[in-house]
Amino acid sequence: MKQRATIICRRENQILYVRKPKSKWTLPGGKVESHETPSQAAERELREETGLILSELAYVAQFEGGEVLHHVFEVSVTAIATPSPKNEIADCKWFTAKQLSNINVSPAAKSIVKAFLRDTIL
Repeated sequence: MKQRATIICRRENQILYVRKPKSKWTLPGGKVESHETPSQAAERELREETGLILSELAYVAQFEGGEVLHHVFEVSVTAIATPSPKNEIADCKWFTAKQLSNINVSPAAKSIVKAFLRDTIL
């Protein structure tokens, strides 16, 4: 099973989503390399995809989606930290939970966020 570090970045009542060109919105994250822990992968992927350098990621849970085991982390982002698309990412944007039904979000990201929102007050 593939392992992925997935990050829920919160700012007030919004969550950060990213997308590659012509793809669905998803949460920042990516493959856990053989030489790193899921936490190290989460920090690296967040930096590579959004330019955000955050090291105080809190481990939330594991989530199985298809053939992928997501190691889900959560972090609160201040308004002065501004993400911008890097590398393969074409766009990054903040959305509220209410906006989720109006955007094209990957099924895994939608399930992870719904589970997270059930357990957490934004």
